[in-house]
Amino acid sequence: MSADSLRDRFERGLSSPICLTWELTYACNLACTHCLSSSGRRDPRELSTSEAKSLIDEIAAMQIFYINIGGGEPMIRRDFFELIEHAVAQRVGVKFSTNGTRIDEAAARRLAGIDYLDAQISIDGVDAATSDRVRGAGSYDQARRAMDNLKAADFGPFKISVVMTRESVEQLDRFEELAAHYGAELRLTRLRPSGRGADVWEALHPTLAQNRSLYQWLLERPNVLTGDSFFHLSALGSPLEGLNLCGAGRVVCLIDPVGEVYACPFVIHEEFRAGNVRDGGFGSVWTTSELFRSLREPGSPGACSSCGSYDACRGGCMAAKFFTGLEMSDPDPECVFGHGEAALAAKKVSIRPTPSPDHSRRIPVAVRSR
Repeated sequence: MSADSLRDRFERGLSSPICLTWELTYACNLACTHCLSSSGRRDPRELSTSEAKSLIDEIAAMQIFYINIGGGEPMIRRDFFELIEHAVAQRVGVKFSTNGTRIDEAAARRLAGIDYLDAQISIDGVDAATSDRVRGAGSYDQARRAMDNLKAADFGPFKISVVMTRESVEQLDRFEELAAHYGAELRLTRLRPSGRGADVWEALHPTLAQNRSLYQWLLERPNVLTGDSFFHLSALGSPLEGLNLCGAGRVVCLIDPVGEVYACPFVIHEEFRAGNVRDGGFGSVWTTSELFRSLREPGSPGACSSCGSYDACRGGCMAAKFFTGLEMSDPDPECVFGHGEAALAAKKVSIRPTPSPDHSRRIPVAVRSR
């Protein structure tokens, strides 16, 4: 099957998602300025241990082979290990994202003893000065300590995850060196104007010139992981590695801590809520949601119809458009040809959708030293 045929099939939706993200909790001991879920305070309605295990059992029955677990900080949940060990016992692989503050030597050894487990440590700069401006004082050193502990415990090739900002994008070669030092994989993701990121996107998102440089850098390094974050850059020429499409409601979706299902991790907003797993299970939401059905319908190029690169970028990221006040038929706000910037200027957007819900702490919990 050709890449184009495979993409067409994925755009029509699959019987189960390829990539299922599950935010275990909104609780977090950091207050990252770009947090997609505006995490900080735990929601008292979050799924109980028994409900979470039942959801894992359903995921296994649907033959979803792995789940991406995040938060908030997932390791804050007291049943974190119980849940991931239950998932692995059901032959559901777990990839979890963490700020690393809870990975001491003992936790690293326990993680290293679990099969089908992948850990992703988040930083936002190759040094403390850069990263801590986004993630909070002391967070970079804690993340590096977590990496040291995982390496000492022979965990294997964990991932180092970095959101591309105007500062971090200038450190690409040094991130590559850092990953090589740990024998880790480097994963780069796009900054979206979602959650608290809506407040900092204009100041932090890479410039047009930086995005063009990032594209060339990624093109030369197919082993750097992106999770299709940068498919909007493929309009510049050869496609980047991956599906290069918006998979929202087609091959990806998000389950939040209270069981709400959203089209993707970047659109936690009522307009993109498909249902709740407490009302008939996840499978019912995935197969019967009217929202997901509409997203699986063939899309229209809209304002991009006159651009010869639409087949490459597919109009860009739905979340980036929505939270900057653009229509779904408009170009991506970071369109590599500047069409998105022009659309924003022409619309003179003054009121944008507000990401919801907001679980931010007024005062972040201090990062603990070990």
